[in-house]
Amino acid sequence: MPSEPKPNSRAVEQEVREKIHLEILKRTGAYLTNDHFLLPSGHHAPEYIEKSLVTTEPTFTEGLGAVIAKHFAPWPIDVVLATGLGALILADSVARAHPSHPTLIYATKGMVGPRRRVSLPREFQRFITKGTKVLIIVSLVTRDFPTYLPQDCPLCRQGVPLNRQFTRGREE
Repeated sequence: MPSEPKPNSRAVEQEVREKIHLEILKRTGAYLTNDHFLLPSGHHAPEYIEKSLVTTEPTFTEGLGAVIAKHFAPWPIDVVLATGLGALILADSVARAHPSHPTLIYATKGMVGPRRRVSLPREFQRFITKGTKVLIIVSLVTRDFPTYLPQDCPLCRQGVPLNRQFTRGREE
């Protein structure tokens, strides 16, 4: 009697993580859908993630920080570097939970022409020198969903009003 094929454990683990991830986004109100969003990039999308809302659940953020710290525990870390506000809150949890007791610093995000740039404030540059072991926390959440250039947007063609709530002064 042939045995049933075993599911790919990595694929199952990824699917479970994705379901948990989506439930956390929904529970915190960070996952917005059924709208026509103008993204900071200028693209349009039917979904949006307000990343700052994810950190409104401290136990989730602390638990995630502990998981990340445990994953990187075998390696000594001198600095945990956050690259945004949501990432800073998570990076704090990682730094507190990591056995190396690393220093926590942050970088700032900005636009240089049409591209986003991350830069290290002058006061933190002394913490990162040759040989410094840095763990970079880039983003608290990521999720793939369809995005469109304005001229290709099906929601624009349907006449759905554009939600500019999350674009901080950016015009189409």
